[in-house]
Amino acid sequence: MKASAPGPVLSGHLSRRDFLRLGVLGLGFFTPLARQAASTWPWPLPRHLSPQAAVQQAIEAQVISPGQQGRVLNSYINVYDRPTFSGQVVTTYWRDRVIPITQATVGSLEESHNIVWYRIGDEGYAHSGAIQPVLTRHNPVSATLPEGGALAEVTVPFTDARQQAGYDQRVAYRYYYGTTHWVIGQQMDNLGETWYQILDDKWEYIFAVPAAHLHIFTQEELSPISPEIPAVYKRIEVHIPDQVMIAYEAMDPVFVSRVATGSVFSNGNFSTPLGRFLTFHKRGSRHMAAGNLAANGYDLPGVPWNCYITESGIAFHGTYWHNNFGRPRSHGCINLTTQAAHWLYRWTMPDVNPTDQYRYENFGTPVDIIG
Repeated sequence: MKASAPGPVLSGHLSRRDFLRLGVLGLGFFTPLARQAASTWPWPLPRHLSPQAAVQQAIEAQVISPGQQGRVLNSYINVYDRPTFSGQVVTTYWRDRVIPITQATVGSLEESHNIVWYRIGDEGYAHSGAIQPVLTRHNPVSATLPEGGALAEVTVPFTDARQQAGYDQRVAYRYYYGTTHWVIGQQMDNLGETWYQILDDKWEYIFAVPAAHLHIFTQEELSPISPEIPAVYKRIEVHIPDQVMIAYEAMDPVFVSRVATGSVFSNGNFSTPLGRFLTFHKRGSRHMAAGNLAANGYDLPGVPWNCYITESGIAFHGTYWHNNFGRPRSHGCINLTTQAAHWLYRWTMPDVNPTDQYRYENFGTPVDIIG
């Protein structure tokens, strides 16, 4: 479910126009170099295919694995008998309902900039923009934690963070799939179940989450991507009109992703600024609320894989509250899928030590935002 498009140097058959046009799928593509560095990404761009065949193979590559689920993001979604908004509504699901995804397919570009639809069990089709693809994966409890804590991600559709360990304790926040959090300790509830203690970086409270719902990242999962490439050869382009981000190593595009940049709202113009920037400040997790650009009135704990490019708070980051990339909709930040944001976090400078919550420097990977 992460964002994207193919590109000019990625295939001898693809022009830059084709490269950006294929972005309507919202899929992610790598060159062999980047794919080797991020081997879990499932959609390499085939070099021998035409743009049309690449589209078809990209869709086929999304064949859903057993157990794939989706979480409803909007207040409600409709399920239709066909992958089109003009189809007959067969059922409705409400926010946070977890539903089975059995297939990914395409609808019409005339109806939406995002043409990806999901088949929901045997019931029908729902537009992907309001569904977060999720899994339910339970994890073994980490025997030990590094001094100072460790970064972890939620691996279930959602879990409730409580003020103390125990299902009878008061809920403080709901943490969603793919969000990241800083684990500083463990405690047992009165039933003998282990809970992780989470340090909230915004309010500096400590919350408790069932340990089985969090995966502690290994050092390898946080290690830099393409460290052999000199930093001077890495750069990023964000094309505002196309809503596409391209990462380059020298002249070669190695990763492409659809994005959602800043937009104009009734309360002001929050367009992402144009120009050259640096990814000088990086945090694996950030609770965005009360003054953060991504929040703007919302309360968003565990925003993952933040690469800040301005002192005012504009950043690349993973997004778990929508799945509708390809059109401006943020308050200035550059929204990515969590997978794409994780890749960018590992690929950009400066590197963040796995035992550190953040790193702030006077250098970083250059970012050109082009209007």
